[in-house]
Amino acid sequence: MNDAQNPEKITYFEKQKRIYPQRVWGRYRKLKWLAMVILLGIYYGVPWLRWDRGPHAPDQAVLIDMPGRRAYFFFIEIWPQEVYYLTAILIFAALMLFAATALFGRIWCGYACPQTVWTDLFVWVERLVQGDRNARMRLDNAPLSLEKIRKKGLTHTIWLVIGLCTGGAWVFYFNDAPTLWDNIIHLDLSWYVGGWILALTFSTYLMAGFAREQVCIYMCPYARFQSAMFDEGTLIISYDEKRGEPRGSHKKGESWEGRGDCIDCKQCVNVCPVGIDIRDGLQMECIACGLCVDACNNIMDKVERPRGLIRYDTARHMRDERKLGIAHFFRPHTWWYAGLLSVLAGAVILGLIYRAPVEIHVAHDRNPLFVLMADGNIRNGYDIKILNKTHQDRSYHFEVEGIETHKIVLQNAPDVSVDSLPVFADSVGQFRLFLYADRQDEFRKNILFRVTDTEDGDIAERTTVFISGDRR
Repeated sequence: MNDAQNPEKITYFEKQKRIYPQRVWGRYRKLKWLAMVILLGIYYGVPWLRWDRGPHAPDQAVLIDMPGRRAYFFFIEIWPQEVYYLTAILIFAALMLFAATALFGRIWCGYACPQTVWTDLFVWVERLVQGDRNARMRLDNAPLSLEKIRKKGLTHTIWLVIGLCTGGAWVFYFNDAPTLWDNIIHLDLSWYVGGWILALTFSTYLMAGFAREQVCIYMCPYARFQSAMFDEGTLIISYDEKRGEPRGSHKKGESWEGRGDCIDCKQCVNVCPVGIDIRDGLQMECIACGLCVDACNNIMDKVERPRGLIRYDTARHMRDERKLGIAHFFRPHTWWYAGLLSVLAGAVILGLIYRAPVEIHVAHDRNPLFVLMADGNIRNGYDIKILNKTHQDRSYHFEVEGIETHKIVLQNAPDVSVDSLPVFADSVGQFRLFLYADRQDEFRKNILFRVTDTEDGDIAERTTVFISGDRR
């Protein structure tokens, strides 16, 4: 019976092969370690930074306060209705990523992406406990033994501890870090905080411990559309085929005439975290980490050939056989991105500089639109909210412009006057207000509500309407 007659023997997809990156040392490996230490330090350390905002505001430098509906980033405080600031910041970050990609290729993927950073950390732990590439391969292929259980168990335990630290650090950004830490060590956690910590612990454990390069290849959308931002001036990992071919093994003392510098040692493949052969050309899986450059340079040193057989270069310079220069950074892509980033940054900075410390929101009653009083006056009802964005308690003088009023009445607030509406620091004051006026010639008359800070003189205004009930 052949394979066509026996469906059980037919395989349509190759089984995913595990990648065992080999240890390498060099310029770009050092740079990756430096980036990892800095980025992990920022991630784990920022929630513990303090920032004095006064007695009525949290002193955590970076805090997403979900119950209080605030986001704090050092001196910046974002309220829910100011989500456009957050949108602008995200757009700015995206443009920065696109600009970096246009200039330096997938530098984000190779050095700063969280998946890359934590995968590097997990691979380092694996190498520390189980050994380098060949030792790990032998261990995985060896039969079950106490030594294998010990090494595998220790590796996964450390991975889980790292995942726990990662999940814990994340929830610190949404809670006061010292308070939450005290709750953690006393096992006094709410179910949702504990649930988030566990979920992030196991997601980190799975993504960095098992999924690894598959996240970059199959899950991350950035790998799919990054080529749209590439041009001939984009810096990529390049193999110098003219210099390297024809490749083949080489023994010390043999002549290099009539052959390329590549000795086909496959070190560039062994160190690659995504398991590709860069000599086949630029591939979607390549994250531009530069480890193949370090591996190749080390081999070139040993065989006494010039470095740079594999290097960071652009398609234009590879074709013209020229060296990179400062002109690489001055291209149409660069100027477009620089202009967009400058405009966006300027708009955000101006918005923050001229950010109003007080706002007023007004909602006119819908049912009824107005009430005709016994003395012939018309009454309109309004719900007003005064947003005090300062960190001190304030009082505000309220006035109406555009209509001659008979009186203004605050409902259910006998001890409060429209001349001094109190609002606590960094909070919203809500008031129910009735406005009495004569019948107007217009059914719908535009009027202006104004509140003035009685101490600093800051003003906020909002246009609303007075419904008269007369359509003449």
